[in-house]
Amino acid sequence: MKRMLVVQLARFGDVVQTRRLMATLVRDAGPAGEVHLVVDHSLTGLARRLYPAVAVHGLPVHRTPGPDAVAEARALFAQLTRRRLRSGLLSQFFALAMAVAAMFPPEIQRGYRMHAGQPDKGRRAAAGLSPGPGSARRAASIWPTSGPIWPTDRWRRRRSIRRPFPVTAEWAWPWPAARARRSLPPDILAPVVRTLFRTTGGREVRLFGTAEQAPAARALLRWLDPAVARACRDLTGKTDLPGLIDALTGLSVLVTPDTGAMHLAAALGVPVMAFFLSSAWCHETGPYGAGHRIWQAVTACAPCLESAPCPHSVACLRPFDDPGLCRLVAGSTKVSPPPGLAGFVTDGDALGAVCRLVAGDDPTLARRTAVRGLVAQRLGIALGTDIGSALAVEPALTAESDWMLPPPGRPAAGEW
Repeated sequence: MKRMLVVQLARFGDVVQTRRLMATLVRDAGPAGEVHLVVDHSLTGLARRLYPAVAVHGLPVHRTPGPDAVAEARALFAQLTRRRLRSGLLSQFFALAMAVAAMFPPEIQRGYRMHAGQPDKGRRAAAGLSPGPGSARRAASIWPTSGPIWPTDRWRRRRSIRRPFPVTAEWAWPWPAARARRSLPPDILAPVVRTLFRTTGGREVRLFGTAEQAPAARALLRWLDPAVARACRDLTGKTDLPGLIDALTGLSVLVTPDTGAMHLAAALGVPVMAFFLSSAWCHETGPYGAGHRIWQAVTACAPCLESAPCPHSVACLRPFDDPGLCRLVAGSTKVSPPPGLAGFVTDGDALGAVCRLVAGDDPTLARRTAVRGLVAQRLGIALGTDIGSALAVEPALTAESDWMLPPPGRPAAGEW
C-alpha cells in the first residue's frame, strides 16, 4: 500500500496551489493507498473541501498555541509515524516544518528535508534555483524558493525528472469562463470596479476580505457611483473559508491583488483580473491556470521586499493611477500601458505556468525565458529555448550553493 505525506504549513494561497500535487499523489496512491496532508489548523476545513480524498491533519502554526497544543501535536506525530510512510514532501523551508521533517527517515523525504541532522534541499527543490542576496534577482526570476517556476510546478515531478506529470494543469485549474502596499487604494480601484461592472453587464458586486479590511470596503463604496454602490454586497469579515468558496463560485470576474482568494478563484474556474505591485511578482505567484489577466508594475524597483520600508514613496503605484488604465481594463487595444506597467495573460508550457506579455514592455522577459530554458534542460524537458544567454549572465545557476556565505558587501561575523 502506498502511503504519502505532504507537509504544507504555509498560508491560504499555498494550500490552494498544492492542488495539482495532491491530485497526482491521490492518483498514484490508487484506491487502496493513503495520502496525508498537514496544514495549519485554521485551514483544515478548506483543505478537506478541496481534497476530499486526502486525510487532512491540522497543526497550530499561525496562531498562539493553546494549553493542549503540545499534546495534540505529539498525538498527530505519533499517528503519522505509525503509518509507515513511503514518501513525504516538505514544501516550505522554515523552522517548524523542518522540525516535522526530522521525525521521519531522510530516505523518504522529498523537497526540503533534514539530512544528517542538517536542513537540506532535494534535487527538485534546488534545480536551477540559486539563492540571491536581494530582490533584484527576483525580477530576473532567480530566487531560492520560486524563481522561474511556479511553486505548484516545482513539485510536479516528485520521483523522476523524466516521469511525465499525470494530472494536467487544466484538470486542477479549469480554464476560466472569462495588503495595503500590495493593493490598489480605493480612489484608484473604484474606476476599475465601475468599468468592469458596466462592461460585463454586472448586477452585483461582492466585496471580500477580513473583518480588519471592512474599513477599506466602506472607503471603496464612498468612491463608487451611487448605482454601482447600491449593487455592492459587503462580505468583509462575514465568510469563513467554505463560505468564501460558495461566494466566489460563479463570479464573472474577481478583481484582486495577490491574495489567497485569487488562488482559490483560479482553482474554481473563476476569471481573475489581478493587480500586482510592490512585493507581488506575477511570474512567481500569479493565478495558476490559463486565461487570467494580470496588470504588473515593472518599475525599476519592483518587485521589492514586503518586510522592508519603501524608499521610493511606492513609485510602483503611480502607473495604476494613469487615466488610460480603465480603457485597458475594458479591453481596448488602442491605448498603451503607461511606463512602468505591463499586461499579461496566464498560460502554460511543458514546464508549467507562464505569464504571456500582451501589453507594454517586459524588461525581464529575455533573461527569464533563458533561465526557464536552462531549468527545463536540467529536468529533461524540451522547450526549444536558447539557454546560452542564461549561462552567460548567471553562471551561479550551475554552481555550488552559496547560501552560507554573507551577501556581497557585507562582512561575515567576526570578519575585519
